[in-house]
Amino acid sequence: MRPVAIVGLDCRFPGAPDAGAYWEMLMRSGEGVGRVPAQRWDARDFHSPAGAEGHSNTTEGGFISDPDVFDNEFFTISPREAAAMDPQQRLLLQCAWRAVEDSGIAPQRLAGTSAGVFVGVMGNEWAQLHLTDYARVTAQVGSGNGYCMTANRVSYHLDLKGPSLAVDTACSSSLVAVHLACNALLSGECDTAIAAGVNVALTPALSIFYTQAGLSAPDGRCKPFSADADGIGRGEGVGAVVLRRLEDAVADGQPVYAVIRGTAVNQDGRSNGITAPNRWSQQDVLAAAYRRAGVEPSDMTFTEAHGTGTVLGDMIEVKALGQLHSGRSGRPMAFGSVKGSIGHTEGAAGIAGLIKVALSLHHRTVPVSRYAASENPALKLSKNGLRLLKTPLRLRSGQSALGGLSSFGMGGTNAHAVLESAPPYAARPGAHPPPEQAHSGRTGLGSGVFTVSAPSLDALRRNLLAQADAVARRRVPAGPLCWSSNRVKTGHRYRFAVPVDGSGGLAAALREAAGDDDSLARLTGHPAGKPLAALLFTGQGSQYPAMTAQLYRQSPLYRRFLDEADAALAPHTGGSVRDLLLSGESSVHRTGWAQPALFAVGYALSACLSELGVRPALLLGHSVGEYAAAVLAEVFPLEQAARLVAARGALMERLPEGGGMLAVRADAAELAELVAAEPLVGVGAVNGPRATVLSGDLAALERIGGALERRGVRSRRLDVSHAFHSPLMEPVLERFAEVAGEVGGGVPKLSVYSTVRGRLLEAEPMDGAYWTEHICAPVLFGEAAARLLDAGPTHLVEVGPRPVLTKMARGLRSSAGAGGTSLALVPGETSGGRELAEAVAELYRSGLDPRWHAVYPEEDRLPQRLAPYAFSDAHRFWTRAPVRSGSAVRAGSAAGVQVLPAQPYSGELEPGRPAAGAGETLTAVLPSAREAAPADPVARAVIAAVAEVGGYAPDEISPLSLLYEDLGFDSVMVMELKDRIQERLTGLEAMSVQDLLPRLSSVGDLIGYLQDRVGSAVA
Repeated sequence: MRPVAIVGLDCRFPGAPDAGAYWEMLMRSGEGVGRVPAQRWDARDFHSPAGAEGHSNTTEGGFISDPDVFDNEFFTISPREAAAMDPQQRLLLQCAWRAVEDSGIAPQRLAGTSAGVFVGVMGNEWAQLHLTDYARVTAQVGSGNGYCMTANRVSYHLDLKGPSLAVDTACSSSLVAVHLACNALLSGECDTAIAAGVNVALTPALSIFYTQAGLSAPDGRCKPFSADADGIGRGEGVGAVVLRRLEDAVADGQPVYAVIRGTAVNQDGRSNGITAPNRWSQQDVLAAAYRRAGVEPSDMTFTEAHGTGTVLGDMIEVKALGQLHSGRSGRPMAFGSVKGSIGHTEGAAGIAGLIKVALSLHHRTVPVSRYAASENPALKLSKNGLRLLKTPLRLRSGQSALGGLSSFGMGGTNAHAVLESAPPYAARPGAHPPPEQAHSGRTGLGSGVFTVSAPSLDALRRNLLAQADAVARRRVPAGPLCWSSNRVKTGHRYRFAVPVDGSGGLAAALREAAGDDDSLARLTGHPAGKPLAALLFTGQGSQYPAMTAQLYRQSPLYRRFLDEADAALAPHTGGSVRDLLLSGESSVHRTGWAQPALFAVGYALSACLSELGVRPALLLGHSVGEYAAAVLAEVFPLEQAARLVAARGALMERLPEGGGMLAVRADAAELAELVAAEPLVGVGAVNGPRATVLSGDLAALERIGGALERRGVRSRRLDVSHAFHSPLMEPVLERFAEVAGEVGGGVPKLSVYSTVRGRLLEAEPMDGAYWTEHICAPVLFGEAAARLLDAGPTHLVEVGPRPVLTKMARGLRSSAGAGGTSLALVPGETSGGRELAEAVAELYRSGLDPRWHAVYPEEDRLPQRLAPYAFSDAHRFWTRAPVRSGSAVRAGSAAGVQVLPAQPYSGELEPGRPAAGAGETLTAVLPSAREAAPADPVARAVIAAVAEVGGYAPDEISPLSLLYEDLGFDSVMVMELKDRIQERLTGLEAMSVQDLLPRLSSVGDLIGYLQDRVGSAVA
């Protein structure tokens, strides 16, 4: 069989709340077994050491903590629905989400794909408790129960379109689910598969069964292959793995824990009892898995055995293994079983073993099997070519290792899998960027951006702290951490981003943001849509020695594009613009160099933005800045623009000196008379109301300046070499027109706001005639910028060596639209990669999804496993009371064990309410909740009905609450909502669900619609 990669995983088992804790517990040979929690059932009521009828011989087992905790807000599930859901569904939702994150992608990226979900589940005790209480069966109780819904919940909430199924083959369920997931991948049914297993023990029923069948260990502990083995100890938990075809995982740069080489499933058929294991079928399934994997038994390094710890089961399993491994000639195969640490997790047993094997291959260490010290001599392990691990087995570095995994179901369905350590080329998948991330040359800004996102500010704070703790424990360069965060932590409505130069200060920055409201607000965005960026290209006068030299040295991405511009300019300038900038020479102020240099900087910065995924909607260039804007708008190619701008600068520099420019605090109309009296002076630029620049002969400007001073009008001379955009430029027009005619120019493909026309160009070519007119025509920045602001950009991005135009645009906002956030790519003369990274971070916070690969050089594009999403533990959903002797389980009714009612009540546990001492409430994602109760009777009725149907408290609902996005309503709930509203509003005419559907965006929309209907009925 073709190899299948395990690219992500998550789990929660007794004594191990996550995969890291699970591995730590295995390495110390710890255990998570203890007394049955009072929350489940009163073990004393069902305990008899002798195992009397209807009783269990043990009060202990492996139980996870707080199975009632569920972050319903995260999945937009109402408290009423969450309270009705089998906790196995809740656990799987959170586990699957974290496993997908662990695979190196944001779970939202799987939405709409053919990804499949395969869940192994054996217990259905929640349904047994709640579906038999007929008076309390609701639509939510129905959809909250059933094997199928364990898988379907995951597919629904992650919006996955591939196969979705639950498997019950008893104890082998979750390994059979893995087998089916691998087959679906290899047949092309799906490209990604989530395989999982879950088990939550809610009643003592199976404990009693195991006791009555003679299978239960009195101390509630499995002791696999030990001389002390005396039966099964129950366990519970949840685990999930994300599977890809190996070639796809490598191509997409996903980290690989281990590779599944082969799986097999068979059945005992008719043997010595339906619940008894069958040696021959077990050895057949082993042999079949070896064949599919293309390996020999002697190739196997270790095996994770089923290992229930029953005398019969252990003996049969050893004999089955021995049939294949007894001839290993002094090299016995290591084996053991995780059940000694966590108990027999039934439907989750296979996934527990799979994760153990995958982690063992990943860490290249196989942990000790608990209880191995007292090996059962009757098993004759050495004769069967086996050895029970009593010390950790270190796998040789650089060599492939094979591990097996058995899972046998009561009833006879057996499964086995062969896993292999990840191949060397998959160990560092960052060296193989995905096809969509292909690029020419080494890119990178020189500074990374660390991102975290969450559905609410409270959730964001919680996850910032989780990431800070994880980062502080690691010694990993900042680049790979940032790149991984961009791939995984960017899918929610609240977007946090901070530029990072080194990992040393990252943890501190995350903690500061989590603990300081001002810092959090500065670094977090809550975008309503995508940013609309306007790029403003700075013109002459903004240049300075060594401009962008620091950025060139720090950012390979900027370096790449400045080198491109330099190569295009060099044939026409007789030298290197790049070398001039890096040298810091003052000759950059000479017009012949200044204009090509500003063009090169503008082109390189705008090309960086394009590479980073910033699609500019609006462009404006001030004077020579318009050339780089024209290249971005595809008016002409870089090489032609470089020829034209170099000619422009050279021709202007050869003009005689004696010209200058005068900035005047007055409107152009107020200066018309003075300008008309001076033939050698013209209006050089109109930058806004009362912001005019006159250009021309110095003596004439002196006369105008004196006249203005006598009128009390302020003016100042600009430090320029020539009178640009004035009649003194006319001597260059003829020669420039020749070059411009040869270069030409087309109609811009982006919206260019021309400073020659003072408006948006409407299908007009920026051809030779346009560029010739450009030389003497006044720069109508104020008019063009005002029209650009009217288009409503969210960001004004300065593309140049210093912020000039965004400052001028601020003065126009009061009269010409709101404008947007001002953003300078090079805010200061020493700006480098961090400042450019800050611009990317700001655009991300505002809704841009950058091409993150362009932010980092290739060596930083290495996947790192970040801390998984930290779900809220504030809300709890459980039964009213633990099972008592003589109640629900024994009597066959659910009395005393009921789903929480729709309306909150003042009991110990309320649906969706925080546990005692919890710091969060449901209002974290409900806008303007806890407002005063509305006086309007329609509003009161609607809010009461919405609260009742969703299981919310009325003060948690506001008119701004969105029924679907915030409150988790669905079609079934809408039908119930209609009925409850009609019950409350007696004067309301009959209406259908179809009448309501278009008005259900928010609670306020619904209130407004019903107010109109009630008013019409009264009228």
